[in-house]
Amino acid sequence: MEILVDTEVAKVSAVGAGMMGQPGVAARFFEALARQGINIQMIATSEIKVSCVVAQQDGVKALQAAHEAFQLSGEAVIPIPV
Repeated sequence: MEILVDTEVAKVSAVGAGMMGQPGVAARFFEALARQGINIQMIATSEIKVSCVVAQQDGVKALQAAHEAFQLSGEAVIPIPV
């Protein structure tokens, strides 16, 4: 048996209790990442959360794509440690 470990990943999530009554949230989330050419390595979902793992180098771009897809982007700059 072989176990592979990759520490160069980032987890990006869409979370909210209102997701239960909003069909298509996961599709919008994944489509936003696909438009940016971001490869999703792993997906986890629940009633109130959609998470995916992407390459660490794509983490900020994935976050920005999700913010844009859900109209959460704005002019404020928030530093994200890399």
